[in-house]
Order: sequence, then C-alpha cells, then structure tokens
Amino acid sequence: MVSLAFAGAGWITPMHAMAAKALGIDIQAFASRTAEHAEAKAREFGGRAVTYDQLPAGVDILVVATPPSRHVADALHALAAGASVLVEKPLATTLADADRLVAVDTEGRVAYAENLAHCPAVQAMLARLGSIGPPSYIEIRTAGPRPTYGKFLTPEWGGGALFDLGAHPIALALLFAGSAQVTSVTATIEAGSDHRSDEAAMVTLWFDTGLRASVIVSWRAELPLWDAQISGPTGVVRAELLPTSSVEFNGETVALPRPKFSPTQLETLGYLAQLRSFAGDLATGRRPVLDAAFGRRVLDVICAAYASAGNGSTSVAVPFAGPRDRTPLQLWRGLSAG
Repeated sequence: MVSLAFAGAGWITPMHAMAAKALGIDIQAFASRTAEHAEAKAREFGGRAVTYDQLPAGVDILVVATPPSRHVADALHALAAGASVLVEKPLATTLADADRLVAVDTEGRVAYAENLAHCPAVQAMLARLGSIGPPSYIEIRTAGPRPTYGKFLTPEWGGGALFDLGAHPIALALLFAGSAQVTSVTATIEAGSDHRSDEAAMVTLWFDTGLRASVIVSWRAELPLWDAQISGPTGVVRAELLPTSSVEFNGETVALPRPKFSPTQLETLGYLAQLRSFAGDLATGRRPVLDAAFGRRVLDVICAAYASAGNGSTSVAVPFAGPRDRTPLQLWRGLSAG
C-alpha cells in the first residue's frame, strides 16, 4: 500500500487527502507551521501531527503544499530521505530554486501538481487535438474572487493572480501546444488597489509554429469562471471547467464520465486522477509527464510575463534570460532580490 504525508495543512490539503482516501492510500502524517492545523487535519483524515523536521515520516509520497517559497526546500528534504514528491503549483518562487529541484530529479520522483491536466474535460480536449489539425489559437480564462486567506497578497508569496491562479492556464496552454515551443511572451498586469500584488493579467504566448495562446487571469470575479478553447484548421474544441464541467467539439456535446465520488470536484477537477497517475508512475518506474521540468517551464513563462509587464508590455523571449534569483513580483515591480 502506498503511504502519504503532507507538508502544509492549508486549504488545498483536504482535496489531496480526500483523493488519497478514495484511492485507499494510507495517510500517515501532517506537518504545518501551526501545530493546531496539523492536528486538525490528522483528526479529520487520520495519521498524526508531526513537525517539518520529522517529514517525510517514512512515507512513499510527500505532498508539498507549503507556501511557494518553501516548495523546493521541502521537496529536496523529502527526496534526500527517500520519498517521492508531489509539489503543488507554482513549483517555486524563483527560477534559481526551480533549477535546483530539476537538477536533482534525475529519476523522475517529483510530480508537478497541475490537477486540471488530469481532469476529464481537459483529457477530452487533448484527445481531440488530432481531429482539429495543428492548433492555431488557444484561449484560456480563469477568474474568481480574490483569496481572503493565506498570504497571497504579500510580497513573500512571490506574485499574485498571474503567479498563483495563472499557473493553471499557462500549464494547460503548454499541454495543448504539444511539441510547439514558446518563443516569446507579452503581458499586461493590473495591480490591486489596496496591496502591491497583481489582481488581473492578460498574457499572450507566441510559439515557434505560429500558434498563439491568450491567457486571461483575474481575482476580480464574484464567482469562479474557468474555460478553454482550442482552434485548428478543421475544428474547434471548447470546455468549461468551472462552475460546471462540459466539452463541445465542433458544436457537439462531448460525453464526460459521471463522477462517482463526493465531492465531485475530486474527479471533475482532476485531483483523484492526478494522485492515481503519480502512484502508478512510481509503481512502474515511469517518469511523470508533468515532472519538475514541466513545472519549471510554467514558471519560466510566468517570469517572462511579469518581466514583460514591468517593461511596458514589451515582448520577452522564452526561455527567460533575466535574473534567476527574483520572484515574479520583483521582476514586475523592478525590485531587487532579497
């Protein structure tokens, strides 16, 4: 039986824990900056509360759901102790940190937690890419209310809406693009009125095939609204991910599997399939498709986008050649590292 522990006991932890319970994965430990939070999660899902130093607590997989600035250090600690790691997005706050993790992950023991890549709607879109021909345009929108918990609006988080929420659509754009490679990025970013982080952004990704992808991100919507569209020479595939899940191919509804577990988001948003996939990868010795290197690619685009917005929405080449030790927020605001 695969065993699991958690670094972090915040709002996303229950989704991973419920997915583990549904799959029969043994949860053994929770660690948090606040002992009470770890103890509460242990009472709810089983296992025991431990300190960060006690992780990975002898388990097979550590889920790293700490603040982004801790992701790489927590992952490296777990790898050194023999555990494999599922790292929540964004992978890191700087490319320098991301490079450290990629360099160590030679055996494919790190998975990047982009749950939407595993959800039925996105899988249905990917399955139909061959039917629409080479994609020429991708548009993905993710909007929702501003977080009222955690430190998302503080400089130490590393960035705002584009950094945190925007990691989802950028990852999907890279997946939908297939073998096409991003060559440049342009972005406009809007700040919040009562904090120095970003609340809305529009990013354009240009690929070496001529493909163009638009990513629109906002923390200014009252309710979540996430959707995606891919256009090609012979068709269009569209999907709604939130508040409901649906797919259309050339105007015709695509049947999606009916969820079997509660809450339904475990399946419709891909959490259950993500954990099942990683456990299967480890059991068979496969390298995860979404590994640390993929998470680094997402961060590379994010850094280029913030740098573009900070320089008057000019085009910024990808791979990003700017400072490796600055967070996305620092790249946008022109702030020095440290």
